[in-house]
Amino acid sequence: MKPVGRTIQIFLPFGSPRGVKIAEITNRTVQAIYIPRHELHKAAERPEVRNVGIYFLFGQNAEDSKPQVYVGEAEDCMKRLEQHHKQKDFWEAAVVFVTNNHQNQFTKTDVKFLEHLAYEEVLRIGRYKIDQTIPTQSFVPEWRQVDLADIFDTLKILISTFGFPVFEEMRKTTVENEQNVFYCKSKTIEARGEYNDEGFVVFKGSGIRPETTNGYHQYLKLIRETLLKDEVIVQKEDGSYVFIEDYSFPSPSQAAGIVLGRNANGWKEWKSEDGKTLDELKR
Repeated sequence: MKPVGRTIQIFLPFGSPRGVKIAEITNRTVQAIYIPRHELHKAAERPEVRNVGIYFLFGQNAEDSKPQVYVGEAEDCMKRLEQHHKQKDFWEAAVVFVTNNHQNQFTKTDVKFLEHLAYEEVLRIGRYKIDQTIPTQSFVPEWRQVDLADIFDTLKILISTFGFPVFEEMRKTTVENEQNVFYCKSKTIEARGEYNDEGFVVFKGSGIRPETTNGYHQYLKLIRETLLKDEVIVQKEDGSYVFIEDYSFPSPSQAAGIVLGRNANGWKEWKSEDGKTLDELKR
C-alpha cells in the first residue's frame, strides 16, 4: 500500500525551535507538546499541559545501551511532570498528549487505556529501555477501543516527528527488499545489517568477533561492554558472540568496529551479497 501523506502543524509558543513545541495533525483532535526539561517552567505557562493526558519521559543513562522511556498518565500533566522533575534523574525531555477539543477531553479511563497500550508496544518493539511498574489496563467499551486505537496511531506519528522512534519497527525496509542487506565478514564471523535514515542496523543473529585488537578505540570497548551487560550481545556455549536482537548504531563504521573488534571503515567493510561496498552503493 502506498504511504498516506500527512500534514503536521508545529507551533513554537516561545519562538525557539529547540524549546517547547506544540504539534498536531490537521483534522485530528490529538495535540502533542514537546517539553525540554530545562524549559519545564515555561511549559507551565501553557494551559494545554494542565489537561488530562498521557505523557512520555525520554533520556539515557550513560551505562545503558538503549535510550530510556517512562510512560505515564495524569489528570493534570504539568503537576505530574513537576513531581518527576524532583524525583527522577534520567529524563531530558517530555512529550505530553492531550486533546485540542475542549468539549471532548480525554477521560481518566481513556488515558489509562492508552498508557497500558503504549507500555506494551514499547516492550514489544524493544527500541527503548522501560523500567517501571506495569500500568493497569482500564475497562473500555469496544467502540471506544476502536477510537483510542486510531488516536494511538496519531500519537505514534507525532512522537516520531519529535525525534523519538519509540514505536517504529526497525526492519520494515529489509522485509520488503532483501537487496538492502549488507554483510560484514571475517574468517570466523558474519554479520548482516541495513543502512537506513537512523544509521546502521545490525540484525539479530549476527556474529561478533570475541577478541579485540591493540589500539582498539576505548569508546568502542565501552559500547561492547554495555551491549554485553544489557544482553543485546550474548556469549554462546562454544565461546562465540551473537546479537540476540536488532540493534541500531549511529554510523556504519561504529557497527563494523563492534562486529570486527577493531577500528574499521564501515563504508568499506559492509558489502552487498555481490561484493559491492556500502560506499559504492549509497554514497
